[in-house]
Amino acid sequence: MQEFFMDYGLWLLIALLVVIGLVFLLSGKGKSAAVEDPAPVAPPVAAEPIAEPAIAPLVAMPDPVPVAEPVVAEPVAVEPVIEEAPAPAPVVEPVPAPIPASPAVAAPSDGADDLLKLKGVGPKLGALLTELGVTRYAQIAGWSDSDIAAIDAKLGNFKGRPVRDQWIDQAKYLAAGDIAGFEAKYGKI
Repeated sequence: MQEFFMDYGLWLLIALLVVIGLVFLLSGKGKSAAVEDPAPVAPPVAAEPIAEPAIAPLVAMPDPVPVAEPVVAEPVAVEPVIEEAPAPAPVVEPVPAPIPASPAVAAPSDGADDLLKLKGVGPKLGALLTELGVTRYAQIAGWSDSDIAAIDAKLGNFKGRPVRDQWIDQAKYLAAGDIAGFEAKYGKI
């Protein structure tokens, strides 16, 4: 029996408190209605008989006003005037110009580097950089502050990433082929 109370004692205590609370609440409502003194009720007063309202005689309504028939106008023959509209100008979407590399570092034409190796550059940002003409680590390594500002203005949601993720420093390691130095500073590729 002692084990029963040790195992379920807390639950029994909670159940007992809930039962006591319910009894208290239910008994309190019954007493409050019985304890209140009823308001003194005035004896009924004899009411005066209500006179029936007089019914007004019916008034004859005037005859409805006749509604005029709608007049239908005959269509008039009008020659349509056709003006030659000027041909709309073709819509030309502006193509972002590739960012020129600084004069000291020209982009080699033999192929593009994998920009996704740079920390902080994912597939969307890599595609955006390629659209902007940035395809080589050497280009990024040679960027000046004005180049960074020009690229940063065109990055949209990725604004601030070149400085925050230190692309120039990363690109210097990768352009030089120093994979060990890159991994030592920025982690595995």
